[in-house]
Amino acid sequence: MKKPVKLLSVGALTLDTILRVDQLPTHQGKFIASDGVQIASGMATSAACAAHRLGAQVSLWASAGDDSVGDQLVAGIEAEGVDCGFVRRVSGARSALASILVDAHGERIIVPFYDSRAQVAPEALPVADLSAFDAVLVDVRWPGAAALALKAARAAGRPAILDADTAPLAVLEQLLPLASHIVASEPAARIICGQALDLETTCTDLASRTDAFVAVTGGPAGTWWFDRAAGSSRHVAAPRIKAVDTLAAGDVFHGAFAVGLAEAMPVEQALRFASAAAALKCQRFGGRLGAPDRAETLAMVAAHWPAEQA
Repeated sequence: MKKPVKLLSVGALTLDTILRVDQLPTHQGKFIASDGVQIASGMATSAACAAHRLGAQVSLWASAGDDSVGDQLVAGIEAEGVDCGFVRRVSGARSALASILVDAHGERIIVPFYDSRAQVAPEALPVADLSAFDAVLVDVRWPGAAALALKAARAAGRPAILDADTAPLAVLEQLLPLASHIVASEPAARIICGQALDLETTCTDLASRTDAFVAVTGGPAGTWWFDRAAGSSRHVAAPRIKAVDTLAAGDVFHGAFAVGLAEAMPVEQALRFASAAAALKCQRFGGRLGAPDRAETLAMVAAHWPAEQA
């Protein structure tokens, strides 16, 4: 058996309260949930847990308060098998919280809270260099740490992967030039490139602004990625499924893509691997709790792309 790849995931760590409702509210009032769960989550954290389920050894670099919520967060993620030795605990700060509603179609509303005291940029990496890791994945929620990690990963010759999601344009413009691989959500790509473009054109536009690998995810519309050898954007279709809960699907996608790159998969194969993992997650309620293991992800790849060898 091959030795597991090692990943560093950098960014958000939040206590998520996820409630399932028939319809997302359109007016004030009280609404009764049909299901609910409270878990440690956040973009980088969910990606880390997903990558671990897919066979990687994963360390999380995040920031939390020195409160009881922070204790709960670290314990929850360590129980998943992710190393939390790099998680920073900030004295006097409150750990991040998020309230999330998921409707019968799997769509969601997310309302997060981040204490600015916990989000202060770190002065240095938690380790001297990142050469021990096979890939580094960062989100946009802790920009100071993300910038340090992306620079250090590229200096060490490792994939420096940016999960470019909804964030202020200034944050996206700070991090984009530092990454070797950018996988942007459709909303983030439109913040950067403008609202009027279709996803294929948006991917091509985004790729013209950087020398990095670029992909844009569109949920059920699949993923566009820019093939620099061909000079055009190419498409990876998403498996067709009935979505139950799309929460953390993007995080699972990024975690799986990072595993694929760390394992030296060709990029299109890594995107199919990631698409399969995200599709499986969408069929299960509970955010990152629905992340699949490696065997079922490879089975999904084989079912949707029979010629693919993952």
